[in-house]
Amino acid sequence: MTTLAQKNGRTAAIGALIAIAMVGLAFASVPLYRLFCQVTGFAGTTQRADAADLPTAPVGKIISVRFDANTNSALPWSFEPEEHVQRVAIGARDMAFYNAKNLSDKPVTGTATFNVTPAQAGQYFSKIQCFCFTEQTLKPGEEMRMPVVFFVDPRILDDPDASDISEITLSYTFYPVDEPGSQG
Repeated sequence: MTTLAQKNGRTAAIGALIAIAMVGLAFASVPLYRLFCQVTGFAGTTQRADAADLPTAPVGKIISVRFDANTNSALPWSFEPEEHVQRVAIGARDMAFYNAKNLSDKPVTGTATFNVTPAQAGQYFSKIQCFCFTEQTLKPGEEMRMPVVFFVDPRILDDPDASDISEITLSYTFYPVDEPGSQG
């Protein structure tokens, strides 16, 4: 026969385990959500591809890709696409360039987040090379031309929710990277 103290101890232990599991899940939720979005294209997350993943031939249908650039107000950079719209063949490898300039008098490191709209196009928009894959550091006054190499997967034409899309917007936002030891 268990005593009241043993029951209370067991209940406390179970409660502590549940609390620890919830804290662990909270820390894991962001990377798990990011992985989910990258795999499924959910919320406009683009796909990352190798050149070997490029379709063997374009399908001939043309789609417009609009390029958008934003900077967080804490990042002293100008950032903009060289072209605001390109017409690209679905399945063809294409390239766009963005230009960034450090407007401050000290080196600044930034990182870009990205997405595409409409959201259902995310799983079909693949980037082979992108400045967004790594942090970018610009010296005072330095300008940098940054490429993104991409293709629109022909499978978009087989998806009833995405086959009628005529324009995809690729949007980047640059944020400052906190320097080690900085206060913020």
